[in-house]
Amino acid sequence: MTPETTRPLDALNRAKGKRVIVELKNKKSFVGKLQAFDIHINVVLEEAEEIVDGEVKRKLGVVFIRGDTIIIISPEQK
Repeated sequence: MTPETTRPLDALNRAKGKRVIVELKNKKSFVGKLQAFDIHINVVLEEAEEIVDGEVKRKLGVVFIRGDTIIIISPEQK
């Protein structure tokens, strides 16, 4: 691996504009297109949906998620 691909924020940069799955400490999950993030891993998702038991519970549009509530961010696997 090269130095520019070993940092966590580099992985998030590669995911910008792509659909990601975000899992929170309170067991909630959201799927949406990663639009922005900061050094605190606060994230903005577009076209966000709340997922419960693998099913879409509700469509939310644009959401801001505080970084201190996130436990996992992963590119969505299709």
